[in-house]
Amino acid sequence: MARGDALVGEIEALGARLAAARDSIGRRFIGQERVVELALAALLGGGHALLGGLPGLGQTRLVGTLARVMGLQAGRVQFTPDLMPADILGSEVLETAADGSRSFRFIAGPVFCQLLLADEINRASPRTQSALLQAMQEREVTVAGVHRPLGAPFHVLATQNPIEQEGTYPLPEAQLDRFLVQIDVDYPDRATEKAILVATTGTLEAESAPVFTAAELLAAQTTVRRMPVGERVVEMILDLVRACRPDDPSAPPRIRESVSWGPGPRAAQALMLTVRARALLEGRLAPSAEDVAALARPVLTHRMALGFAARARGEGLGALIDAMAAQATRIEAAA
Repeated sequence: MARGDALVGEIEALGARLAAARDSIGRRFIGQERVVELALAALLGGGHALLGGLPGLGQTRLVGTLARVMGLQAGRVQFTPDLMPADILGSEVLETAADGSRSFRFIAGPVFCQLLLADEINRASPRTQSALLQAMQEREVTVAGVHRPLGAPFHVLATQNPIEQEGTYPLPEAQLDRFLVQIDVDYPDRATEKAILVATTGTLEAESAPVFTAAELLAAQTTVRRMPVGERVVEMILDLVRACRPDDPSAPPRIRESVSWGPGPRAAQALMLTVRARALLEGRLAPSAEDVAALARPVLTHRMALGFAARARGEGLGALIDAMAAQATRIEAAA
């Protein structure tokens, strides 16, 4: 069998497994197909996801369900204002042996897992939030001068409360950039909320079944990176990301007037990975311009900031990104 045919068969088989995974997730996390799609895209892209929205919309339930279905060892940290970096990373303690000798022993923190739920991440101080930076980027932590590798794979799914709520701190820009996507979890529609009521308030509750193992997820991430991307889609990604930078020559006047800072190269990398993952989840062999437009908001929103004047005018980043994505789509179609 030719190498291309083998890759096609691999992609098709993985697509069928992912369809089964989505079905298993849907037994416990009802509705919100878009949220599930973005969360799986983040895992397939080998990255982290930031879940926004009000408390009580099922973010914690989603993460627990993902861990079970994808066969990952889960850890959880409830972020609070008094949380310290050692509470996440771990620390060394001095122990005395029976013979009287003393030595330090490392006690691993909850970050030593494969899927970490950072619950209400913006309730902790910036110092504690920054403890995750090295872990998210390097997949290792340094404690007492010793580099300690984390689990493989390693993903952080963090929930974030609206900044208007009491006791929240804004996440630093460097940390925001480490999240592959930002997923906005909204209120369910009436039919979905009715299904949730019926399914979760009885004596029995549906359970999700494991579909993947950690090793199989790592193999799936490799397959995603091998998926071909057409030249026009690559150019569309570059056009979109560069057009959102206010100091770039290709930026339209609307961006220059409204945006304080725009996305860096990591945003283009994130788009390249997530469009492949979305195509795979949709049962296609290669990404299209539609995938780029659909993922523009989740990938770019947390990597941009509006200026004071734009905020005063009531502008929103979402509408601005949608306009840039539509413009990039037109350019790609005309090429």
